[in-house]
Amino acid sequence: MSKTTTTRYDVAEHLRTPEEMAAYLEACLEEADGDAAFIAKALGDIARAKGMAQVAQDAGLSRESLYKALSGERSPDFDTILKVIGALGLKLHAEAPRGRLRPSTSRSSSRTTKRRAA
Repeated sequence: MSKTTTTRYDVAEHLRTPEEMAAYLEACLEEADGDAAFIAKALGDIARAKGMAQVAQDAGLSRESLYKALSGERSPDFDTILKVIGALGLKLHAEAPRGRLRPSTSRSSSRTTKRRAA
């Protein structure tokens, strides 16, 4: 019987295009369930694929601080996340959940009442 040799899977080796990077980040955002460190780790994977030194320079951060921020062991500040996303050439966007027909009326009705009272 022959032995099977395995190597460690590194997603960064498979993120070659901006479209692949964006799709990977989108999938991680959907799976994160509020875990900011998970998103930071995903950004770290993308940064490694693009070249950590270049991303750090483009984000205005040191390479060491970028590695720490995107290690997945902590949740980096939001301004760091925004800098990294910009340096990666990606955009952050929001989308309403599917199936929701209209926004909650509790806020809008209280605003209308306040406006009418004034």
